[in-house]
Amino acid sequence: MIDSHQSEPENAAALRAIAPVICYPVETLPAPDLAMYRCARENAEQIARVVVPARDASSVFVPAGSFLRILCPEGPQVGDLNLFNAHDLSERFYSGKTRALHGTHVSVGDRLWSNFPSLRPMATITEDTLAWYGMDQFGGSVHDVIGTRCDPYTAQLLSGHHYHNCCHSNLTRALADAQNLDLCQSEPLVHDVLNVFMCTGFTRDTGQYFMKASPVRAGDYLELFAEFDLLAVLSACPGGDCSAEHSSDVARCYPLEMIVFKSTNDALGNWTSPPPNAYDRSHGR
Repeated sequence: MIDSHQSEPENAAALRAIAPVICYPVETLPAPDLAMYRCARENAEQIARVVVPARDASSVFVPAGSFLRILCPEGPQVGDLNLFNAHDLSERFYSGKTRALHGTHVSVGDRLWSNFPSLRPMATITEDTLAWYGMDQFGGSVHDVIGTRCDPYTAQLLSGHHYHNCCHSNLTRALADAQNLDLCQSEPLVHDVLNVFMCTGFTRDTGQYFMKASPVRAGDYLELFAEFDLLAVLSACPGGDCSAEHSSDVARCYPLEMIVFKSTNDALGNWTSPPPNAYDRSHGR
């Protein structure tokens, strides 16, 4: 928001014309071997299939070296995904660093990174049937890592209402059920999400986060390769395709599915899970 009492400096045009610099050049990051992943996927066998009910959440265990398909089976529906190290819930998806490394929206070849101190790839996107969408005239694209998740606190702040089927609450309940935790234990572990299938961006005039009708249709999917044992928790957003609103009992909603495919060790060749980040954690002391 511009303060109308502040005047522009004489060199305002020159300051605006300064070229941007990419904060984190990724040329030195090890590139994922997509050809190897796709070869491993060819003979992978389905080992789990979980339905995520509309306006609710479910979880599934995804073994290292397997593939997780997030499928839209019936109608346009977006999902909010949390990922955890299946053996250490303190290591979980870090949307902010993923955004800083790969951009506001992710697709094939991008990786989903874990939080500090491990900061390592949790999963690699290997297939995306919505990759054709690109970025539209409004600056919108799919699979964002800029939004948080619809939650009861913001809903109460803006409307004064208590709403319990928002993605934050859905994820909290599903994680509690999966790990035999009470809600007070599971809620702090729920984190900013990958907004699967959601079409979002920032308005060019005010810079506000926007959503629009997702292009996802029945049969579309996003597929991830698990770089180590993962617990995936997915909420089918109460906004449906998010064309009008979220945290709503009015929007038309559909279920989602999580399907796990296990590849053979031979198909993965010399692949191994990435180690935790090598920083020594001395922080200058």
